Amino acid sequence: MDMEAMVEQRQAPIAGNPMREIRIAKVTVNMGVGQTGEELKKAETIMQRLTNMKPLLTVCKVKNPTWEIRPGLTIGCKVTLRDERAIEFLKRALQARENKLAAKNFDLHGNFGFGIKEYIDLPGTKYDPKLGIRGFDVLIALERPGYRVKRRKLAKKRIPRHHAVSKAEAVEFVSTRFGVEVK
Repeated sequence: MDMEAMVEQRQAPIAGNPMREIRIAKVTVNMGVGQTGEELKKAETIMQRLTNMKPLLTVCKVKNPTWEIRPGLTIGCKVTLRDERAIEFLKRALQARENKLAAKNFDLHGNFGFGIKEYIDLPGTKYDPKLGIRGFDVLIALERPGYRVKRRKLAKKRIPRHHAVSKAEAVEFVSTRFGVEVK
């Protein structure tokens, strides 16, 4: 038996093994504004209406004089969704993308992300002329049961390669679970 066959056999999910099931760890919705003030307040309002949660302000870490930003300046906001809220928001966001994603949206660790150019593309969202048009990013982290091992405080361990979510597994999960066409 050659090496590739051994790796495939080891990575093949055993029927009914709950430790091999892939799940959504979190969905992060990010809106970068690039400046403080009124525009940031509008972005916060949009984010709160989309997710029904209070957004967290993101702070600049680097200095860029051409964009007039410096460390410590709040330039965006984000919301992290988990469990049922994450799944419901992800379904709406994928509908805004017409259930189509590119293969380049997926990384090698099974995570993926995409952007939505206008927040009014999300189903059930109405346009507010006071807020204007603004886009946002949706980032999804996938994991298997047992990933807590790399985040816990005591006896941290790394996740073995055969237990990590690969790009192919992530594509298959999204296409079967949400009916997304990946090109």
